Amino acid sequence: MAFMEKPPAGKVLLDDTVPLTAQIEASQSLHSHTEYIIRVQRGVSTENSWQVSNFSSLFKISTLSLPLPPKKLIGNMEREFIAERQKGLQAYLDVITTHHILSNCELVKKFLDPNSYSVNYTEIALQHVSMFFRSEPKWEVAEPLKDIGWRIRKKYFLMKIKNQPKERLVLSWADLGPDKYLSDRDLQYAVKLLSSCSHPYIYKITFATANESSALVIRPFSEKGTLKDLIYKAKPKDPFLKKYCNPKKIQGLELQQIKTYGRQILEVLKFLHEKGFPYGHLHSANVMLDGDTCKLLDLENSLLGLPSFYRSYFSQFRKINTLEGVDVHCFGHLLYEMTYGRPPDTIPVESFPPAPSVFVVSVLESILTCEALKNGMPTVSRLLQMPLFSDVLLTNSEKPQFKIPTKLKEALKISKECIEKRLTEEQKLIHQHRRLTRAQSHHGSEEEKKKRKILARKKSKRSANESGEEHSAKYSNSNNSAGSGASSPLTSPSSPTPPSTAGASSIPPAPPPPPLPPAAPSPSTEVPPARPDISAGRGALLSSIQNFQKGTLKKTQTCDYSAPRIS
Repeated sequence: MAFMEKPPAGKVLLDDTVPLTAQIEASQSLHSHTEYIIRVQRGVSTENSWQVSNFSSLFKISTLSLPLPPKKLIGNMEREFIAERQKGLQAYLDVITTHHILSNCELVKKFLDPNSYSVNYTEIALQHVSMFFRSEPKWEVAEPLKDIGWRIRKKYFLMKIKNQPKERLVLSWADLGPDKYLSDRDLQYAVKLLSSCSHPYIYKITFATANESSALVIRPFSEKGTLKDLIYKAKPKDPFLKKYCNPKKIQGLELQQIKTYGRQILEVLKFLHEKGFPYGHLHSANVMLDGDTCKLLDLENSLLGLPSFYRSYFSQFRKINTLEGVDVHCFGHLLYEMTYGRPPDTIPVESFPPAPSVFVVSVLESILTCEALKNGMPTVSRLLQMPLFSDVLLTNSEKPQFKIPTKLKEALKISKECIEKRLTEEQKLIHQHRRLTRAQSHHGSEEEKKKRKILARKKSKRSANESGEEHSAKYSNSNNSAGSGASSPLTSPSSPTPPSTAGASSIPPAPPPPPLPPAAPSPSTEVPPARPDISAGRGALLSSIQNFQKGTLKKTQTCDYSAPRIS
């Protein structure tokens, strides 16, 4: 299938590794019991959400150490108890949806997303396997290996050959995934080509075939199990959840095992990268043990488009945007698990517990720390040169062989680019969502609210002061304009104010002298007009009044016209 080509009608290529989050929105009483309404969301898009209810089907996994809230026989319909139990159930949901193994459990997926996981995948697998045996009658199913893997859409069966009843094999059937970008013809050819691959650190494939909807692979069954079985002291045929979810004893491997197994895994990764074969599915359950040799499993996963076990981790970091970088990051998880007997609690890792060697911590720091995740993953060749692996001697002399035709190499290259493009787009969405969430969280924090209140108060005070200054300036301007008019009355000069002293504050000031009576201007003395806007106006007026002489005035003759006239 070419990039962006639509899947077959009715076929949903769902990425099962995209995290589901669950939030209890409300509760309601129905027939003497309380039902809680849960909002479930897939990934970071709020549009991709729905509602579910009824916790009873989810309590089947409560045999693990999960924080289930206590029940109550009397008073279980009281509002306070319902609110308290809702908080406990929310904590229970949070643990399940953030636990890496539990969140991928089929029971959890069916409860949180019943529409997408309502199909019986075991029954579908049996139908496909039965059709396969019609054309290949030499194979026979011995027993189903129920839930030994973590994938919901991948089932396993213990097989045997009819003419060789003592030889046991494992058949795995898998549905196609969202990263299937090969055409049906190229896919079938590539899957069949896997049985011709010969490498000392790749587990041998007995038979492999594929069609337009699924693939079927047969391998020899190993009683010793995988590297994860060795670390967890588990039995290979036990269910995945039972083996690895709640280990009784946590203990890492010895230093020499860590060095040898790590070097062998890096060598096969380098081989696949040089061949241009995309992998991206490294984890401890995909490494089979054959004596003291590690052998890689599930090379067909990348061809079928299946999502990686650690995808929810490396999709958070934009620098891990190639399948080579994905393999190195997954190797960091594997090395941590071999060293400490358990996976890391969080990624990135801030500090590492004591390790058998400082060289182990040096490799882990180059892959799993915050600085490494920001700067990008080291290459496989760089890891092979580090002191932890550089002095390991490999005794296996088998010559690797894996011939890939040029045309198929080009198809694998395009498929690899499409897988990386989808990863990059997903990382971009997650990054944008994280930035938005961080901004909203910062904006809604109590400290930020206090800062905004203080700024609002300062702003209101500043605006009040500015408005007061503006009002006083307007009032002053109006007074000045009123005093500068030509018709404004002249005032007499006031006497100078004596300097104030400390003890004279109680003595009332002397009253101002009464104003002098206005006098007519002298004809010989020209009185200059008053200019309110000139500072010397008052002085000139005072001088004119003081120099006034009554004798200089001329006598005038008046004609009285008030008496009546008789003509």
